[in-house]
Amino acid sequence: MYEFISHSENDTIKFAEDFATKLNNHSIIVLSGDLGSGKTKFTEGLLKHFGLANEISSPTFTIVNEYDTKNFKIYHFDLYRLSDIDEFYAIGGEEYLQNGICIFEWGEMIEEILPTNYIKISFSRDTENTDLRILRIEEINK
Repeated sequence: MYEFISHSENDTIKFAEDFATKLNNHSIIVLSGDLGSGKTKFTEGLLKHFGLANEISSPTFTIVNEYDTKNFKIYHFDLYRLSDIDEFYAIGGEEYLQNGICIFEWGEMIEEILPTNYIKISFSRDTENTDLRILRIEEINK
């Protein structure tokens, strides 16, 4: 596990751009943290790395947004509105797991069904400095 301290939204975006260089077309990333903690800004940075910066939108009302790169797809999920893992199954969520990069905001709900290797990033805010975010990055190997 390692930590990154972000001092601004731009720091988070830049970190995610650099982080994206380490991904492959089957990477799975679980983003965990309170509302407003930086999960969507992080995703914005990932997409920016792949030339998709102007296409991001929060999938809060659609559950998943799909983005095309030259070689593979990126799936950005927001699972906040799902009540349980059965709803994830109902939308065919499992089928996405081997078909491109999957980014799961609020992904704690589905961790038990994820493949053996994935990346979990926990976001937290500083109580005194409202711009400060702490990102804890873990490589999970079940």
